[in-house]
Amino acid sequence: MANLKKYNLEGKETGDIAVSSELLEAEASSQTIKDYIVALRANVRQWSANTKGRSEVNHTTKKPHPQKGGGRARQGSLVAPQYKGGGRVFGPKPKFDQHVRINKKERIAAIRCLLAEKLRENKFHVVEDLHVDTPKTKIVSCFIEKRNLTGRVLFLGEGEYGEIDFGDFTEKFQVPCDKHNNFIRSMRNIPKMSFALAKNINGYDLMLANQLVVTERALQELQEWLA
Repeated sequence: MANLKKYNLEGKETGDIAVSSELLEAEASSQTIKDYIVALRANVRQWSANTKGRSEVNHTTKKPHPQKGGGRARQGSLVAPQYKGGGRVFGPKPKFDQHVRINKKERIAAIRCLLAEKLRENKFHVVEDLHVDTPKTKIVSCFIEKRNLTGRVLFLGEGEYGEIDFGDFTEKFQVPCDKHNNFIRSMRNIPKMSFALAKNINGYDLMLANQLVVTERALQELQEWLA
């Protein structure tokens, strides 16, 4: 168990918050993390690039010139790839489903390890909440300056949840919310700033971020989910 200092959006220290040792000391093999990141990036691709071959282009099939007597190389038709408007040779075609399945346990282990790395490097910051009455860029820029946050900064906020009672157990699920809209509008004009809900983070965003700022409730969500 370790304690982290907690701040408000004015950059002032307001107390401490406990972080479980399971999250702080989490480890995962480098191969697991690599496989997870590679799968994330591969699944972003649309695989929709498409070109036409010589049998698909809308062009005349007439011979461009007589085959003999001109001293030129013989040519079949203007759909050949060496002519303008001809078909493409070995061009890209839409592929079948290239989705790479990510094992749930490996995904959680990789995210837990990347968060632990941020904690050990003192790049993990806790803020009370991200509530802003009206969008104002100065609020966020002052917080970043006072906390000396450099490079890419990822803010993590808490989500809102609903519950369905099934008798023997209760199912908890995340619902859309707009509680962080004013804060997102306040930070969107500052370069290298991004925002995500705690349950929606992925390893690629964590790797890109140089600093991580998490709300108190979002940290509790992460610990319940990962630790």
